[in-house]
Amino acid sequence: METETLAAAAEMDFSMLALFARASLTVKLVMLILIAASVWSWAIIIRKHITFRNARSEAAQFDAAFWSGEPLDDLYRKMGPEPDGRAASVFAAGMTEWQRSHRDDGAMIPGAQSRIERSMDVAINREADDLEKGLPILATIGSTAPFIGLFGTVWGIMVAFIDIAESQSTNLAVVAPGIAEALLATGLGLLAAIPAVIFYNKLTADQGRIVGGYESFSDEFSTILSRQLDA
Repeated sequence: METETLAAAAEMDFSMLALFARASLTVKLVMLILIAASVWSWAIIIRKHITFRNARSEAAQFDAAFWSGEPLDDLYRKMGPEPDGRAASVFAAGMTEWQRSHRDDGAMIPGAQSRIERSMDVAINREADDLEKGLPILATIGSTAPFIGLFGTVWGIMVAFIDIAESQSTNLAVVAPGIAEALLATGLGLLAAIPAVIFYNKLTADQGRIVGGYESFSDEFSTILSRQLDA
């Protein structure tokens, strides 16, 4: 009897597709949700990687232009009030307020320094929010996917025990398929969660460094404008 049971178990298909096909409807829905979450997280990871790479490249190009010695008014005229680059947008926000703070007689309107700094802060916050888009989704997938997979596993094991009770048999050919199908849900949950958590931490750190660069530039630019105001 034991030999026949092992032979029957060995003949069963335990590939992922076969396990998915044999799973109950609830477990199938859980698996599909986890697969969709995994694809979604990888799409966000790739898109944010490209976005951050472009942001770093643009910031390096802008820094080279800013510190090239070219007059800031000329640089601002070339870029315009709404440039495409993120670092350039922070600069444009400060320069726009700088020009608006000049009176017709050439004197500065009182409080120009604080208004310029606030304008750049608003621009930095806007860019930071844009860079952060998608990261909360990664955090959500990383924190919930294991529990969704665990729910699928618990449900699958429950169904497996029901099948065992109905068949009144505990041999390996009856028990193994149900347990394997249930555990696949947990595996898919971890498969979705682990990359999401790893890249969420990495991308959050990258975003912080990029925004920190904008804040450092804002402080340096404010210092330059402050010297001109004092002069």
